[in-house]
Amino acid sequence: MAAKKSKKNKPSSSGGGDGTKLVAQNRRARFDYHLDERYEAGLQLVGTEVKSLRDGKASLAQAWVKIDENGEAWLMQAHIPEYAFGNRNNHDPTRERKLLLHARELDRLAHAVAAKGVTLVPTRLYFRQGKAKLEFALGRGKNVADKRRTAAQRDAKREIDRELKARRHA
Repeated sequence: MAAKKSKKNKPSSSGGGDGTKLVAQNRRARFDYHLDERYEAGLQLVGTEVKSLRDGKASLAQAWVKIDENGEAWLMQAHIPEYAFGNRNNHDPTRERKLLLHARELDRLAHAVAAKGVTLVPTRLYFRQGKAKLEFALGRGKNVADKRRTAAQRDAKREIDRELKARRHA
């Protein structure tokens, strides 16, 4: 009797292969901030927001996370467009959305944000096992010199990779 072949998990659209589907990414965050610790939070959404996210429509370009005086975390200014097939009860595209975190994580984040120059920067919005998740990081703003240095390092790495590729194929 022949042994059964094991089925490989097909990679998702994000390429992770761990059951995640990437919806939106804040690529500018790495350019504007030094990102430290990363956190994952659930999102409290309404039905039409979930349908828009499943269509892959969202933007984190202007988004940020705040911790209010009640110790709750909120996603601010994230743009999730109205669902095309929704009715007059569609959601507001830039409404505040509550983040679902453990109390100890909220306490740790509140203390970190109290430090001067630290902010919470959303980096990715995705689905994991059918649930909408937001990844955000503690960020310290970069000054102009840091941004130039980052761009120069990226360009140098790209040039090195180009040279190595040319040598391999020569």
